[in-house]
Amino acid sequence: MQSLWELAPVPPAAADLEAAGLPGWKAACLARRGVADAEQAAAFLAPSADQLSAAEALPGVAEAATRLAAACEAADTVAIVGDYDVDGVSATAQLTAVLEVCGAKVLTILPHRMREGYGFHAEHVERARQSGCTVLVTADCGSSATEPAAAALAAGLDLFVADPPQTTVELPAGVIAGNPQRAAGPPGSEGLCAAGVAFKLAEAVAARRGRQISREALLRVACLGTVADMVPLRGENRVIAAIGLAALPQTPSPGLRALMARSRVRLPLRSADIGFRIGPRLNAAGRMGDADPALELLLTRDPQRAEELADELEERNSARREAQTLVEEEARQRFTGRSELPPILVAWAAGWHRGVVGIAAGRLAREFHRPTILLSLEEDSASGSGRSIPGIGLFDFLRPWADRLRRFGGHAQAIGLTAGSDQLETLRSEWEREAGNWSAEELRRRSEYELELTPAELTIELARELDSLGPFGVGNPAPLAHLGPLRLCAPPRRFGQGHLDLRAVTPDGGEASLLGWSWQDREEVFEEPFEVLGVPIWDRYRDRPALRLADARRIPRPGTGA
Repeated sequence: MQSLWELAPVPPAAADLEAAGLPGWKAACLARRGVADAEQAAAFLAPSADQLSAAEALPGVAEAATRLAAACEAADTVAIVGDYDVDGVSATAQLTAVLEVCGAKVLTILPHRMREGYGFHAEHVERARQSGCTVLVTADCGSSATEPAAAALAAGLDLFVADPPQTTVELPAGVIAGNPQRAAGPPGSEGLCAAGVAFKLAEAVAARRGRQISREALLRVACLGTVADMVPLRGENRVIAAIGLAALPQTPSPGLRALMARSRVRLPLRSADIGFRIGPRLNAAGRMGDADPALELLLTRDPQRAEELADELEERNSARREAQTLVEEEARQRFTGRSELPPILVAWAAGWHRGVVGIAAGRLAREFHRPTILLSLEEDSASGSGRSIPGIGLFDFLRPWADRLRRFGGHAQAIGLTAGSDQLETLRSEWEREAGNWSAEELRRRSEYELELTPAELTIELARELDSLGPFGVGNPAPLAHLGPLRLCAPPRRFGQGHLDLRAVTPDGGEASLLGWSWQDREEVFEEPFEVLGVPIWDRYRDRPALRLADARRIPRPGTGA
């Protein structure tokens, strides 16, 4: 079934924005992102620190900051339990740095993915108790951990949960929950991730202790978790990402400088640099086992140690890529080997690394446009992750089987689970049968584009204008443009790891540069007249305007239907 391409509807607010002096295409893009008037447009196009609400306006932050400030004054030990991904690590780094400056001793606990798995556990409470901690803060891993939360309170620890909830689980009375979803927070703060909540809490603690801290220093780290955690880049998330990205190149942190050097990023930094270069290297530590090197890199002040840690993360990221490629290739063979592709894809194997099955599932879900679940088989159990496609909520779909799973959690587009190995065949059959109720339209790949371009309009000026709508990510996607019909001027040039560089021409002779990241396997689509969807960019490597491909399809020849 051919993918469905549609020009995105233009909201009524676009007319008012255009009347205020904005170009029509830009007015339409802003209106689609919820911008209603000229004042909101000015704020959207120029994110600034004054758009951030006061830290204490966030539910739970004032109470937690008061307790943490008291712990700092008494030189008590505070435990921080953070997730092993970029969001958890960056939240832990911010809190550790500020609490130590304010006088506290800090015990950081990052769960080991292989030995402990995701989340806040009772053993973490015991470690905190044995270390003499008086307060425990969770960062991105405690919103549904009712039993460990109760254990912390029973052990005499004050508990602050600094992460957004993924479930409707009610935590025990006495737990301070510092996130905007559990109670009404200031407008724009609704989608803060753990790194955003930690940023607010760190500022509030420093203010209570009368310590001068660099807001930019915190935002450099907060933006890493905000972008990498794929929270909606609207409201305060957008401000955190924008200011942090702008400040990163001037960082005095040896760790961040070494990390950016290994990531080979170019200026100006964009959200994609975090999403595809910086973030994966930080994530690789926790994916392949122990996230402590990532945390140490963010906190170290020793340039030599920073270089050593950056090298270690680079090695782990290389190992992560190899393990991920193995999972993707083996799972792809299983799926393509079936006579008919089922509506949900489920596979498992003993040799698959548990730390990479989630990102491999995401890749294959996008490739096949099917919700995908991949699991690593270990003795009598299998642990893994699932990723969905737009319009299908995977968490709600699997919820009826939650009682038959050993562990289950997540949200609409991403889930994690553990099941008994003897249950896998039965579960897969039941899931495929139930998913058979999805309609063909629900499984149809569809894209909304916002611009209709000619090659002459693909200019550096357009790329710069589009940049003003960034940083891009979930909730604020880079606007897609439609271009075509096209023919190639010359055979595609392959470069890197399966990438394509193409020069194409329209019937009237207009020439366009196209870049296809990981498009080598789809090269045959360019053998006939074709049309494309892509993001207009300024190609920093070849110093020219280009269209970064998002989708492409052949144009049927008249009378052939081909």
